[in-house]
Amino acid sequence: MLKIALCDDEPGQRSLTGGLLREYMEQRPSLAARLTVVSSGEELLEQAEAEGGFDLYVLDVIMPELSGIDVGVKLRELGSDAPIIYLTTSPDYAVDSYLAQAFYYILKPVDRFQLFEVLDRAAALLEKRRAVSMPIKTKSGVRLAPLDEILYVELAGRLARYHLTGGETVDTMTLHGPFQAEIAPLLEDARFVLCGSSFAVNLHYVTAVDKGELTVGNHFSIPLPRRLVTQVKKQWGEYWLKGGGGPC
Repeated sequence: MLKIALCDDEPGQRSLTGGLLREYMEQRPSLAARLTVVSSGEELLEQAEAEGGFDLYVLDVIMPELSGIDVGVKLRELGSDAPIIYLTTSPDYAVDSYLAQAFYYILKPVDRFQLFEVLDRAAALLEKRRAVSMPIKTKSGVRLAPLDEILYVELAGRLARYHLTGGETVDTMTLHGPFQAEIAPLLEDARFVLCGSSFAVNLHYVTAVDKGELTVGNHFSIPLPRRLVTQVKKQWGEYWLKGGGGPC
């Protein structure tokens, strides 16, 4: 399913753009898209929290209280990496849209063919991300973490904590099942190995396997049960014998 959110404070423009989005969705049933329409930035953020985030945002730039740029920046601060398409009557805000890492900037009146082309590109990007990414359910929505950016995952209390290559950590919502169920998609990839009951590690970044610990990069030491040392060393060696297994 593709969850799309439209936010525009002007009723006429909201109706027009909403109609175009519904037409797009009808023409591409394979996307199984669902549209949510709101009239303010505050309402959008509330809906995003209630929905667990959206996959794609279509935002008017000029709105009272919270502008579309403000909303986009807030979404990024909350951890969302969903594509944001901005709509506005003025090109003057194009530079500002980069603050929210905008996917595209469309001038009103919205051209049907341009909008559909941009939506196709966004949908293709999301599909590509899903194919090589781990969907992480966070409080702000689903965060797609590229597999080659995940150093390791640990069980931290009642949630899973993902450690990424840029030094960022991403926490899941409270887990309602076992840790291994959360990381099962990772373990289907040859790069990842389970190290005991509380850690999963990307073998591409392992620099040493010793008794009692595994070193990731130059800074992280992961506890490794002695009974797993031989097994993990074997998997690490096989990973590199096969050419490093992934696009890291």
